[in-house]
Amino acid sequence: MEEKRILYVSSEVVPYLAENEVSLMSYDVPKMVNDQGGQIRIFMPRYGNINERRHQLHEVIRLSGMNLVVNDLDMPLIIKVASIPKERIQVYFIDNDEYFKRKATFTDEEGVLFSDNDERAIFFAKGVVETVKKLNWVPDIIHVHGWMAALLPIYMKHFYKDEALFADTKIVTSVYSQSFDGTLNPELSNKIQFDGVPASAISELTEPSYDNIIKASINHSDAVIIATDNLSSSLTKYIESSGKPFLPFTAKDEFAQAYTNFYKDSVL
Repeated sequence: MEEKRILYVSSEVVPYLAENEVSLMSYDVPKMVNDQGGQIRIFMPRYGNINERRHQLHEVIRLSGMNLVVNDLDMPLIIKVASIPKERIQVYFIDNDEYFKRKATFTDEEGVLFSDNDERAIFFAKGVVETVKKLNWVPDIIHVHGWMAALLPIYMKHFYKDEALFADTKIVTSVYSQSFDGTLNPELSNKIQFDGVPASAISELTEPSYDNIIKASINHSDAVIIATDNLSSSLTKYIESSGKPFLPFTAKDEFAQAYTNFYKDSVL
């Protein structure tokens, strides 16, 4: 993977949030590529429960300051950055006081999904791409982890389809069993259509359940990785019948070679 550029976009990354299958793989995979001489960037939301002082986050003024339009509202984009200790890996944080200041990730104290998770996901997807454009850093691969990041492939294939910077960029989505109950705001589809994405391209999102969001992400990806050993049969069958190159689940002690080969054989 030497000299290859891979952009990792994740809902969660350790050590900034608690360990789970998404946050751990969102650290382990970039570290593996970094160790192999690849060039990486990691992006995640700056949730309010991330301790900025302990993790030494600081705002990048030259990247902050633009406004992103979400459902016809201008929302200020703030970019912060930190380095994972000992790894020389930079992590960029997409921030906005309206969407990410609250002291939680996806749900309130009662475990109820935030009603604006749909807009948070749209803002995150757009914020990542706009920041990468400002960095003028052209990724060979964008690798997506977690449902909060799952709208990025949709935006890449439609809203940003004419961006010359990404003409040769391929998108890989890792699919996890981590889910949520119920659905996001049923207006999600209309809010994405506001950005010029045709309704026919996101028909699954008329009912934005976890499975349907992941299916829409798969449809707009170039390749798929099954990142958990207990994925639902419905999503497994969907991936297998999608026609996309896919990598079956690989145990953690074997994933490095498997992921490297998959990148090289399927998307590079």
